[in-house]
Amino acid sequence: MVGGMSAAGSNAGGTAKNAVFGNVFVTGGTGLLGSELVAQLLSSGECSRIVCLVRDFVPKSRFFAEKMNDRVIAVNGDLRDQNLMDRVLNEYEINTVFHLAAQTIVGQANARPTETLDVNIRGTWALLEAARLNSKHVRNLLIASSDKAYGNLKGEKYDESFPLAGEHPYDVSKSCMDLICQSYAKTYGMNIGITRCGNFFGPGDLNESRIFPSTILSALKNESPQIRSDGKYIRDYIYVSDGASAYRHLARKMAAEPAKFRGEAFNFSYELKLTVLEVVDSILKAMNSGLKPTILNESKHEIPVQSLDSSKAVKLLQWKPDLGFQEGVKRTVEWYEKWYHGEHDAK
Repeated sequence: MVGGMSAAGSNAGGTAKNAVFGNVFVTGGTGLLGSELVAQLLSSGECSRIVCLVRDFVPKSRFFAEKMNDRVIAVNGDLRDQNLMDRVLNEYEINTVFHLAAQTIVGQANARPTETLDVNIRGTWALLEAARLNSKHVRNLLIASSDKAYGNLKGEKYDESFPLAGEHPYDVSKSCMDLICQSYAKTYGMNIGITRCGNFFGPGDLNESRIFPSTILSALKNESPQIRSDGKYIRDYIYVSDGASAYRHLARKMAAEPAKFRGEAFNFSYELKLTVLEVVDSILKAMNSGLKPTILNESKHEIPVQSLDSSKAVKLLQWKPDLGFQEGVKRTVEWYEKWYHGEHDAK
């Protein structure tokens, strides 16, 4: 290891001469969305090289469990370390950045707000500033914002013209980093594209407090799934494979027409207004389970209704999801059933 960077995978991602994304840097590559994006990039031939920022070694992450770390350049460090970001972008002559790293757990954000604000906001500007200083290499940046950045719009369907008005710590962190990205695009002419998605679900989600893994694992144990809210909250859900594919789709559009999408934000959504209870029922139905959920009604500081309008992405990017919600639920259940029995049958 040299300078905190793993030498493994020094030619990772191949050396395709016509790779549309060139050398790629992924932050948050070990997370739910990041692992899926890295898997897609490894198989797509769209990259000359893939470099991933890794904060912690999490053995059960798909990134490590599927040995993606052996096929990429793994950089150990913290997103907030601007010197490290500068060095990575410079030494590996990064052309395309996918910035996914964040503290994403709302409960943790409420309990420890300063850490979430620091990681999500300072981490973003540290990366952006490093990209600005390495503009001779960095051509495009894809930034993960969130539907939470819009705040509480009283049940309205959000489109990209709505103001960013987060109220609680996580939501505010996303509003701020989104606006900072827009300011760098407008002030410095950087080709930054911003994605706003709802709640991701799919294989490899290790946070058992989220609705998909918690419901599936409870059902596998023949226990009643627990819903922390009253079950009536409406959320926007997107299968992680469709989410990662949407990022790549936007990146291809940006590579083809660099100035057209500069500083633009795009919602990616199935446009289904599903309550938490409806989502749990869909999961249990896919599992052929007769269990009924337990409503705890103890959630605080959460937005009652979140719903995205993705017509801009459909019109300007010609985007459409590959799989959709029901197929995503089916594939997610299948993955967890296989994972659960593999974990427990081996004991």
